[in-house]
Amino acid sequence: MAIQVRTSHESDFDAVAGLIFESTNAWYESHGHGKIFSGSPADCRLFCDVYEDLDPGGCLVAVETSTQNIVGSCFVHPRETHMSLGIMNASPAAAGLGVAKSLLREIIRMAEEAKKPLRLFSSAFNLDSYSLYTRHGFAPYAVFQDMIFQVPEEGVTSDVISTDGVRPASLDDLDHIVALEQKIWGCSRRGDWEYFIRNERGIWHVSVIESAKGEITGVLASVNHPGSNMLGPGIAVDSDAAASLVLAELNVHRGRSPVFLVPAADKKLVALMYGLGARNCELHVGQSLGPAPDIRGVVMPTFMPETG
Repeated sequence: MAIQVRTSHESDFDAVAGLIFESTNAWYESHGHGKIFSGSPADCRLFCDVYEDLDPGGCLVAVETSTQNIVGSCFVHPRETHMSLGIMNASPAAAGLGVAKSLLREIIRMAEEAKKPLRLFSSAFNLDSYSLYTRHGFAPYAVFQDMIFQVPEEGVTSDVISTDGVRPASLDDLDHIVALEQKIWGCSRRGDWEYFIRNERGIWHVSVIESAKGEITGVLASVNHPGSNMLGPGIAVDSDAAASLVLAELNVHRGRSPVFLVPAADKKLVALMYGLGARNCELHVGQSLGPAPDIRGVVMPTFMPETG
């Protein structure tokens, strides 16, 4: 059985959504965890739609050549400063055929051609995935705690975390957000932030926090969709600003249980999240093929969209 990697077409999106739904849930359930996606396969079309909005043609599929059945998929996201990849999926029925390896090698080729670092976040639970990436030269640069918080219908308050200075983001903030992200970890993804703020799909929300001098010191996006309910991406100058943004965005998702990634090395932010009532549900490792980012502040990545 031979595998071919090609760019996906819109006619593939339902099949890709089904693959993401089935293969992700199958892996977690087979390793003693609950389903990641609790709705229907159609919910995972979110990945195809959002990534096509941001990076047209950025979804690669692996097909079995004799049947043309899709047995693997991955998304690649070119940014100004780097490329990132995810979500990577392979059909359990195609185990042993090197599906993920074929997709990864094609994306590495694309990154090398663009002369950009290639970055991703991989689950620390999935050692096969971790091994795949490190065997191809990726090296870990940060560990993140996946935290989940059940937001009461009446919202959440804190005696320790203040939301003073937090407000909804606008397009007028875009230049300041881009400059802040460049300062905090040397990355640029202007198109992503503009996409979140414009919110043409009606599923995003973005907050910024300002200092007493009126300077933006952090930004945090979130998504509310049956296929993904997460806070992130986010950046902030320090733990307090990040915590304020998390509290504000949690209150956007009343009655839901969003997940967000917190840098494990940031003891203050982790403690603030524990104090709020968040609990750990997984660990992820930031990995880079090529120079790793130099983080001088707080970075909160996400998988919707992948923000390596």
